[in-house]
Amino acid sequence: MQNKHHLVVVGGGFGGLSLVQALRKTDIDITLVDKRNHHLFQPLLYQVATGGLSPANISTPLRELFRKQINCRVVMDEMVDLDLTTRQILLGDKKLPYDTLVIAAGATNSYFGNDQWATHAVGLKSIEEATEIRARVLSAFERAELSTDEAEINRLLTFVVIGGGPTGVEMAGAISELSHHTLKGDFRKIDATKARILLVEGSDRLLAAFEPTSSARALHSLEKMGVEVWTKSRVKEIHPDHIVVDHQGSLQKIYAGAIVWGAGVKGNTIGAKVAAACGVTVDRGGRIPVLPDLSVANHPDIYVIGDIAAAPMEEGKFVPGLAPAAMQMGEFVARKLKSRLVGAKDPGNFRYVNKGNMATIGRAQAVVELPFPKINFGGYLAWLAWLFVHINYLIMFQNRLLVMLQWSWTYFTRNRSALLITHPREEDMKPVVGAVSQPPTV
Repeated sequence: MQNKHHLVVVGGGFGGLSLVQALRKTDIDITLVDKRNHHLFQPLLYQVATGGLSPANISTPLRELFRKQINCRVVMDEMVDLDLTTRQILLGDKKLPYDTLVIAAGATNSYFGNDQWATHAVGLKSIEEATEIRARVLSAFERAELSTDEAEINRLLTFVVIGGGPTGVEMAGAISELSHHTLKGDFRKIDATKARILLVEGSDRLLAAFEPTSSARALHSLEKMGVEVWTKSRVKEIHPDHIVVDHQGSLQKIYAGAIVWGAGVKGNTIGAKVAAACGVTVDRGGRIPVLPDLSVANHPDIYVIGDIAAAPMEEGKFVPGLAPAAMQMGEFVARKLKSRLVGAKDPGNFRYVNKGNMATIGRAQAVVELPFPKINFGGYLAWLAWLFVHINYLIMFQNRLLVMLQWSWTYFTRNRSALLITHPREEDMKPVVGAVSQPPTV
């Protein structure tokens, strides 16, 4: 009796899920490997980081997702290496054989060679990071309430977001709403509405991947919300209580109560090992170069999809690291495998279909760009479109319902239901006695 073809998929993100679900009716044995037991809807992590949603609202256990898909087995483990000779992936001290391997391991934060910054400026790629940011932001308000030093209060009520892409814009807007509305009147000594939110971006405009008109809309909306935006500004140093920024040619030292990193991502660390084993080199973003059919050169049994793939498009561009792109890649590889194994029509090479860009800025404010027809718009209508798309992309019906109810409550009351400091750091628990007087800027 011949064994079934064994497909191993590493990563339970959008790409991995789309691939496995598209193969649910095939006679293929599938093993899905992920170091966590849940699928995470990363686009809404900033809502967890600012208390608008709970982690369970945007994550779903993988075993629950594939409970009824009998050809799929879920393994909670982390891939650490690849053995091409024996056609196995290494999971710690265990090995898992494959006939076809798909790497969909996603991306992590990139500090552009300054990995020591990660301790002081938390990125936003996991639930752990989102709850850490939430703890740091809320702890800053709590410590400010206890302080008797005006300069220290100013420092604690200063929040710096680094990076003017969608993550940075969404975080800055959410922190502004949190301080200026949700926490208004909650403290007796400090005025939460006096918080300073600073967004630092290295290029000359926000949302560089969007049209200039969308960038201008985002800037205008943020400034109306009280967010201070610095463009043409590059971070030089990050310390526990301050950053040093080259702001349009002038070095500035900004003392802050919490620092959030949203300036860059890179392929998961396993990408470099997979690339080395396959005889290729990852690009500057840590992504594995792939052929137009998403396979690795000289290895037709290994595919790479999602944020970890450097997939070519026309004019020397690459497929963007977006959830819709990862889903399209997963569905494409599923069709490719069906053509190889069950004689279905060969889909040829992968073609990314751009369905548009969108980013939310704050309450009833967003920007949306659609390619067909080519239009872009902002404001309340764009915000409604953003809400609809993100609720629709949530995997489970119960999550869609919970998020819709939470957002409705937040919209009408401006309250946030998950303002919890779940794992305070030791330094956040120390009493504030006088504190060191430091000017907020130099």
